[in-house]
Formats: sequence, C-alpha cells, structure tokens
Amino acid sequence: MRVLLATDGSRSADRARDLVAHLAWPTGTTIRVVAGLDANTDLIAAPWIVPTKDEVDQLEVRRVEHVEKVLDTSEAALDRPGITVQRYAFRGRAGSEIVDAAREWGADLVVLGNRGHSRLGSMILGSTSAEVVDHAPCPVLVVREDVVEEVVLAMDGSPGAALAEHVITDWPIFRNLPVSVVSVAATEIPWNAGMATGLYDEVLASYAKDVDAARRETLQLAEATAAQLRAVGIAAVGHAREGDPATELVEYARARSHALIVMGSRGHTGLARLLLGGVARNVLHHASGSVLIVRENVTIRPEPAEKVVAATRSAR
Repeated sequence: MRVLLATDGSRSADRARDLVAHLAWPTGTTIRVVAGLDANTDLIAAPWIVPTKDEVDQLEVRRVEHVEKVLDTSEAALDRPGITVQRYAFRGRAGSEIVDAAREWGADLVVLGNRGHSRLGSMILGSTSAEVVDHAPCPVLVVREDVVEEVVLAMDGSPGAALAEHVITDWPIFRNLPVSVVSVAATEIPWNAGMATGLYDEVLASYAKDVDAARRETLQLAEATAAQLRAVGIAAVGHAREGDPATELVEYARARSHALIVMGSRGHTGLARLLLGGVARNVLHHASGSVLIVRENVTIRPEPAEKVVAATRSAR
C-alpha cells in the first residue's frame, strides 16, 4: 500500500501519526510523510509593521527547522521492519499540496488530523482536512483518536458505500476489528400544509406503507452486507436505524469504544437513503471519533491479508 500521512506537528497530526503506527499494514507498505510551510503570510503581524530582512530570514530558518524536526519525529515513530518510510517537504497551501502529492504519487490512502484542539475543536473539521477530503484521488482518513477498536460501516447500497465495504474486505488493516454495518431509513412524517383532513389521512396511510417498506429494506441491506463480511472472515453484525442519517451514524459511533466510521461520499434518494454529500460532511463535522471517507469512482487496490507487519504499541 501507499499511505500518505500529512502532518504539521500539531496534537491532531500527532494522533494521526500514532494511529498509522498502531495499524497492521501489509508487508511492503510505503508510508510517505509530508509536511511543509505555508506561504509567508504570517510574517507580518500588522499592516503598519514591516519585518526586516534579518527577521524574515531568522523566522524562515526556525520554520524550516520545525518541519525537519516534525519529519524526523514521524520517521522514528513509524519505522519498523517491512515498512518503508519516506519524507517529503513542500511549500505552499497545505490542502492543495497534499492533494497534488497524493495524485502524483498514486496514494492508496491519505491520513491526516482534523486540527481540533479541544473537545469542541475535535468536532470541527479544519479547512485543510475538508479540502483534502473533497479533492483527494483516494480514500481519506480524518483522525480524531490514535486507536481504532471497532468499525462502523455506513451502508445504503450506493456505489460509494460499496467501495467503503471494499476498504474493509480488501485491506488487512481493519480485518481483525469487529464491524457494525449501519443502515438508516430517513423517514419523516409528511407536513400537513393545510390539506383537507380526508386527503391528509390518505397521504399518511400511503406514507406508512412506504415507511414499513423502507424499514424492511434497510434491515435487509444491513444484514446482507454483514453476511458478506462474515463470509470472508470478518466479525460483522447488521443494524437498522431510523431518523436523520448523519445524526444516527454519529450517535451510534459515539456510543461505541474508539469507533471508526467508514462511509461513501454520496448516495441515492428515497426513504431508505443514507449518504449524500451533505450527510458525509455532517458526519465529518460532528463525529467525535475518526472518519474514513471513500469517494465514488476511486480505485481500491486489494492487499493480501496473509502477511502484515506487526503493529507498534499505540502511543496513547
């Protein structure tokens, strides 16, 4: 596998690094650690203060030293037999540079922190993370915890959700974790909008039939997907929920221990819909744990599960 780990030395980035160190990657995996300097827009503290050339040069030296130290620390944390660790320094806008690096290198996965600095901050997606999720040519793992003990697979039968399932079945890093397959029936009682009583009763009766069908389809989808995972040796259980898809996914994962949400980026409409672009973004913004987003039309390259590199001890 080719794993691109983006870091800036922040606590959020350190959690992402520690999670990467904790996972059991296939033998031969290459982890490329990228870090860089944004444009020098922060050198001027106020419009009426112009720094001297010496001040600019000194700050530049300190910034370069910081990047090199971050890369050194990451290399040391990730180094183990069977894994190749590379380093790459860039200068420019972090989001676009990370996306370009992933595209040019042919990365299978991008991993980065969310840049939250507190419990409130941990539920707010940073601008860099959001840009990478939107534009990366491969799945993106946004890390909020340095360990994963369970996977919550969001399933709605869409192409994006099917690719998310392949991440679990085709990559060995999650194969030994229990998986909860969660499908959500997004059902809402129709608004009266001033309809006559008899007509509204007919609308409610039709709605009730559609809701019952959606509930059955949702449960069947979750259980069928769980059965497919069990067929390849993954411990999986299907769960059906009802309500707002993003809220249900976030609340379900929050009640688990160090759960990772794995989800596609788009879905289809209807009472049984689960994932739309807005739903994926809401999950990213509000989940308290890590989230792996698999956009439609990306390629998931299978990796053999027979040989994996022993994970290092988590730095929790």
